[in-house]
Amino acid sequence: MFIPLHDSNRLRHIKRQYVTLAIIGLNIVIWLVTSLGGIGTMQLAAIGLGYIPSVAYDMAVLPPELELVPPPFTYVTYSFLHDGLLHLGGNMLFLWVFGDNVEDALGHFRYLVFYIACAAAGAAFHGMIAPESQAPLIGASGAVAGVVAAYLILHPRVKLWVLALGRIPLRVPAFVALALWIGSQFLMFFTDPGNQISWATHIGGILAGSVLVVLLRRRGVPLFDRHVATPDAVELE
Repeated sequence: MFIPLHDSNRLRHIKRQYVTLAIIGLNIVIWLVTSLGGIGTMQLAAIGLGYIPSVAYDMAVLPPELELVPPPFTYVTYSFLHDGLLHLGGNMLFLWVFGDNVEDALGHFRYLVFYIACAAAGAAFHGMIAPESQAPLIGASGAVAGVVAAYLILHPRVKLWVLALGRIPLRVPAFVALALWIGSQFLMFFTDPGNQISWATHIGGILAGSVLVVLLRRRGVPLFDRHVATPDAVELE
């Protein structure tokens, strides 16, 4: 629907988005390692680190030589794997544009907790929808969807530069682009559940991000681009 390019939204509480940059860097490194290792390495990583609902629900077990981490860990590890450059690039671009301001509003540690929780919520909702699936789920989309939802709640009035339809540059308020994006995820979830993309993972991340940003934001950080009132003096009539 659109590709985010830039937002006019400075950081207010932190000097740099260290956690966002670390997450992006880790995703890139893991993708490079698994890609350079060939298809076999990517498949092994997807099976051993991806989220497999039937394994998580004890309906199936992996051979010991393929189980790289205990199944509960895969609720998070899956989100650091990607099957191609476009898959990786799309997720990391959204995280680059929107993650810094969410990290600014939450603080470094709580933002990390937020990101991991959104990833886990995405996997959990995917598993609830398809508990018997034996296909590994991979990708950061659930966590990134949580970041997008949090940004919308924090900064709906900020202006974004986006490429509409992938080619038309537009400067629009965040609520226009992000509300349409979130709406499209729900639309696809209800109308195209059999698609290779797990829309349920996006929905789980969106729901988690919408709740957690309210609970984890710094004290005094307003929602919906409201300003914090700092009256200079009391006026008497």
